[in-house]
Amino acid sequence: MRKLFSLATAFTLSAFSLMAQETTEEFKPSGKPIVTIFSNAHSTFVDETNTSAFEIQRAQFGYEYLYTKNFSGTIIFDVCDPNSGELEMDAFLRAAALTYKTDKLLVNFGMIGLYEFKYQEKQWGYRYIMKSFQDEYKFGSTADLGLTIEYKFADFISADVAIVNGEGYKKVQSDDTYKGAMGITVTPLKNLDFRAYYSLMKTDTSQQSFAFFAGYKSERFRVGGEYNIQKNHDLINNQDYSGISMYSSVSISKKISIFGRFDHLTSTNKLNEDGDTWNYKKNGEAYIIGFEYAPIKGVKFSPNFRGWKPADDTKGFISSIYLNCEIKF
Repeated sequence: MRKLFSLATAFTLSAFSLMAQETTEEFKPSGKPIVTIFSNAHSTFVDETNTSAFEIQRAQFGYEYLYTKNFSGTIIFDVCDPNSGELEMDAFLRAAALTYKTDKLLVNFGMIGLYEFKYQEKQWGYRYIMKSFQDEYKFGSTADLGLTIEYKFADFISADVAIVNGEGYKKVQSDDTYKGAMGITVTPLKNLDFRAYYSLMKTDTSQQSFAFFAGYKSERFRVGGEYNIQKNHDLINNQDYSGISMYSSVSISKKISIFGRFDHLTSTNKLNEDGDTWNYKKNGEAYIIGFEYAPIKGVKFSPNFRGWKPADDTKGFISSIYLNCEIKF
């Protein structure tokens, strides 16, 4: 953790040095609203039973303001179901950040988005349908309170570091436990990315996360794969889990694309009272296939099929038919 703090400090000093070198140019401040809405209608079938529902999964409202060419501020409130399916909507402060950006340097401070699965989420490309692997299975949070710094050394390599609270944006606490993280992204060829990421959060026990990602993305085709492992989840000894996620999509036209995804989640070590691994009842495999239709800018629809095969063979295969919608303006 000390090494991560030292690295973050070095990045910060470099950032402020570069800021001081910036020349002031005539710039007209401006701002824009941020609105994102995820909703769906679905039916789920398991063991000859059927349930259906309409849902508003998320509604984000915010504003971004550009003070200068390099400095901006963002605030976003996130209204969502914190318990994923219990149909109780709560509001959270999703972002309250000051950002400094140049061609090579990006600094964020405050309640900020993290790099933990940022690249994977972009490569997956269908966040309104389903979260990316780490987000879906609670490996980490998409936002937190703290500092992130990204620096682009060359066109083919960049690095990022973060020092954050470690609790995520839905549970902001003041304590002396922090989460340090660093990642390296390499682009050896156009549209081809490789990324390695490591994070550490420590009290009496150390929670460590490792993530490896590879992806190719062109105008009409993208494919990605990732492997994730987390040791001592929630700072509990021997509570480890890991998994892979693979996804791809093809654009048939400017308005229509088809996509598919496969996840495999497993846990190891610590046993519960039934003699199963600690996360056994949540382990399994996910299958997703569907297509997306974007009739106008800012609006997307996706009919899709989802399957979940539990690791527990005593439980039945879960099938779901969804119609998802994303609205942005």
